[in-house]
Amino acid sequence: MDASAPPLDDCLRLLRGERDEQKLAGLLVAANVCRAGDADAVRKVYDAAGPRFLRRLLNTGLGKVEGGKEEEREAYLRLAVTVLAGLARAPEVAADEGVVSTVPLVAEVVSKSTDPAITEECFELLSLIAIASEDGAYKFCEPGVIDMIFLQVPSLPDGSKCIELAINLMRLLVHKLKVDSMSVEKLQGMTSMVTCLARLFAILHTAVKFDALHMLTTLLSQKESALHDLLRSMPASIWEFHIRVGITAILQNRVVSSEKLHALLLAECMMSILGEDWLSEDCKIHGNQNVLPVDKFVLLVLESARVEVAVLLNELAYLKYKSSKTSQADEAVSQKQRNLAILFSLIERIIKMISNASSEGAPSQTISESTIMQAITGLNETINLVLDFLQDAKDHGQRKGDDLLAAARIVGSYLAEAPYACKEKTRNLLEFIFCIEGQDESSPFYSICFMLPMLSQITTEADGCRTLASFGGYKAVIDCLVKMTEQDGIDNGSMFLACDTIINFMSNRKSVHIPVDSCFIRLLKALVTWAGTTDASSVTMTASCLCAMLIDLTSEEFLLSRSDFDTKTLGSLSELILRSLQQGIPDDDGEQLNQKQIIVSGYRRWADRFPHVKNVVEQHVSV
Repeated sequence: MDASAPPLDDCLRLLRGERDEQKLAGLLVAANVCRAGDADAVRKVYDAAGPRFLRRLLNTGLGKVEGGKEEEREAYLRLAVTVLAGLARAPEVAADEGVVSTVPLVAEVVSKSTDPAITEECFELLSLIAIASEDGAYKFCEPGVIDMIFLQVPSLPDGSKCIELAINLMRLLVHKLKVDSMSVEKLQGMTSMVTCLARLFAILHTAVKFDALHMLTTLLSQKESALHDLLRSMPASIWEFHIRVGITAILQNRVVSSEKLHALLLAECMMSILGEDWLSEDCKIHGNQNVLPVDKFVLLVLESARVEVAVLLNELAYLKYKSSKTSQADEAVSQKQRNLAILFSLIERIIKMISNASSEGAPSQTISESTIMQAITGLNETINLVLDFLQDAKDHGQRKGDDLLAAARIVGSYLAEAPYACKEKTRNLLEFIFCIEGQDESSPFYSICFMLPMLSQITTEADGCRTLASFGGYKAVIDCLVKMTEQDGIDNGSMFLACDTIINFMSNRKSVHIPVDSCFIRLLKALVTWAGTTDASSVTMTASCLCAMLIDLTSEEFLLSRSDFDTKTLGSLSELILRSLQQGIPDDDGEQLNQKQIIVSGYRRWADRFPHVKNVVEQHVSV
């Protein structure tokens, strides 16, 4: 240390003194030592002062210790904060348990101080603690700490150093804190973070609004977490209202497309966490007359998403099929595909919300019939654009890509609710959609799954069955069903839709020619496997109903002559038919009663062709 450096030895001697006057004098010198930036000297100063004295000084400054005049308390507070901020510039000191323990006290200083200089140093100190260690960052999640720090932000002068430091601290915490391993108590601190950010997002009209938006999307777009559970358990509160107000402001004003995308992502997050009907909830806050009516809010979000989708689809088509191939272009394509996936997810949720609102027996409707019709018209236009995008891919021989799979998914989601919409385009593209693969798929699967809700409806008519038969689409559905049974954890919902599609198809077999080939053998075996995984009557009856229809096309002798069918499978099939015939069905379950009728009438037709099945059945029931 040179001759101009602060006298470290004198400082340490004073700090080790027994009287408070000596320690205070030492701290005054210590402030200069810390500014000199010698990490070793800073550590010595901290060890000499000790965390207990520094905490006591903070408490005195906050008026938590009896005695002392008002002006003295202010001086003590300034000295404590200044010294701690200087000490914390050494990461080793900032990570020390003694310094970390001061976070709640420093937060209280922020909430009470009217001196911008003290507030600035508090934010600097808190940032240094948060950066230095995990324990330091998680200390902010203690009850009340985040509220004390960040509820003051809206009152800070716009463009001030204080607000810059506060936002930097909040951004640091948002990216450093991981909710997966937090206790419930600490998660309460994260809910405070969300409510504080939501308030900033709603009431500020500066660059901080966009900072709050980005932090909210970072927090809320994480995978399903305990934080989401806590947010759901909170009573309908002002934070939801604040987010709605902020989203409205972003979408109604001239802001760059990337910020609108963030606002739409936030809307998707809210619908993901709180349910699709969040968008259409009539959110009223006492005394606030400037809230956008719910009908206008729904249409604002939908129309904003539709505009962004139209732009992205055009840009993607150009980049993929017309522009020169460069690494920069590839990155642009990837980014636009990610943005498109977000918008598609949002629109899918809006489709579900509109379906809920327009269904019979829906709870008190908050959006008008005219709004529902406007939304449906807009959705129809967007789905037509998506189908054009798929047609473009087909014309260019492209069938692999997550953007194509996402397009197939949103088309499937819409057609699930309106199976005869965009009828001509859909029928012309159905074979191509069945060929679409995600980037990580080795063969088509999910694209077919996405079409099942629509297929299970259009195949109730002969025209739909002819469409499916025209390109052998029923075989793709069968392959899809077989793959489902080979996965860990069978998705019964998709299985039922696939079975319904094939049952409808088989029921209309007079309208189409259905040759018996290996796909039917695989289907029989898959159905037997599925039924063997559960005792649920719905699975038993559905699987047995379809098996009864399939074996009506052939004979036991033919099946056993094939290398891919054996007596063990025949035995399992016999047991399945028997279980379905023995199944008791409530009088009000029309679907299962209809399935049992199909099984019984089918059995009577083919029993003589299946002596093994007949023998098993007639030992237990009379048909």
